[in-house]
Amino acid sequence: MEDEGCDRHPKRSKPTNHCQFPSTSMQESTSTIPILPEELISEILSRLPVKPLLKFRCVSKSWLSLISSTEFVNTHLSLSANKKEYTHHMLILDSNYMLRHCNLRSLFREASIRSIDTDYPTKSNGSDKMWPDFDRIIGSVNGLICLSTENDHLFMWNPSIRKYTKLPDPKPRLRKVYWRQYGFGYDEFHDDYKIVGIFFFDEYGTTNKDEIKIYSLKSDSWRSVDPCPIEDLSIDSGKFVKGKLHWLTKTPGYNFCKGGDIISLDLADEKWGKVEQPCYGEGDIELWAGVLGSDLSVFCECDGIHVDGWVMKEYGVKESWTKIFTVKYPDMAYSDLKYPMFFMSNKGEVVIVFGSTSVIYNLKNGSLRLSKVIDVVGCHEVEIYVESLVCPFSTKGIEDAAKTKGEKAQIKTIE
Repeated sequence: MEDEGCDRHPKRSKPTNHCQFPSTSMQESTSTIPILPEELISEILSRLPVKPLLKFRCVSKSWLSLISSTEFVNTHLSLSANKKEYTHHMLILDSNYMLRHCNLRSLFREASIRSIDTDYPTKSNGSDKMWPDFDRIIGSVNGLICLSTENDHLFMWNPSIRKYTKLPDPKPRLRKVYWRQYGFGYDEFHDDYKIVGIFFFDEYGTTNKDEIKIYSLKSDSWRSVDPCPIEDLSIDSGKFVKGKLHWLTKTPGYNFCKGGDIISLDLADEKWGKVEQPCYGEGDIELWAGVLGSDLSVFCECDGIHVDGWVMKEYGVKESWTKIFTVKYPDMAYSDLKYPMFFMSNKGEVVIVFGSTSVIYNLKNGSLRLSKVIDVVGCHEVEIYVESLVCPFSTKGIEDAAKTKGEKAQIKTIE
């Protein structure tokens, strides 16, 4: 199967004359022009956006080998993720259960920006519909996005290189699952992307957790792990911080408990842990777990009037929880809110995304301003991803799909 987005990693060869610069005079044209060193070529290319890099693989075999190599992909990802201007960070929004995207940097700079329609794995194209439209955005790590559908199909997708794969069915023990929730993260120790699935079943009117399974992209398979020590977890997806996935605990009903623990699962050793929550104070509150930079955070909605943003500045230390902002809901934002998100710029500004409306809060002087994303209606979920060259499938997945008749559609390029 030919794969233009994620090529195999052939050995590097010496750069060809495609890397030569044109001469500036007739005399220079007759002389031998030295080519750039491979190290300098790599240094230049690793700072470019994904789109031109996909085209530059056609320049020569050496460039194809370089851009496809694991070392280059990792270097490019690190530079893109840590770029101060956030030119490679994108916002993906659920607009009435259709995905659209825009540049995160523009939210900090402009009062209104236009979102762009995007092609994603489960998007309907007329009557040609292999799988239904997505149900939830599970999460985003290193440019990969995990999507689930209303029929419980899971997809791993890299929108930057337009590659995706449909993941195998987790096949929980009981056929009738009352509901399920997931978390998506990266196991740096094993260099593996993993999805945690928590499956619940309904027994005599009481919801009980039945089974927890982990999917490994490297092995392209699911397996069971130890059960979670807490029964009542929040309904939102697990948040990936410090190599662990995190879920808030909750009390019966719809409100989350004020002083409970945050349950974590380490993706490397697959051990459960707990993180204490801050003291939120009195009042009717509802909580969402989140991530701010590399820190665990909590969004606290207070009486449906305003939201507080809390950040754990030293992981695992309860006393390090700090409330960094309190922001009143902008007009019409509350009805547009489901899973809020916030992101801090290098200039000390925090963008708080309420669906299609964003509030930019300056931590230094407390000033507020709004930014509107145009062409987004009924926004339910928001996620941030960084543009990358990371493959959304494993070598094993490719080989298995090639061997299985009728499964070639599971790994595709979005044309």
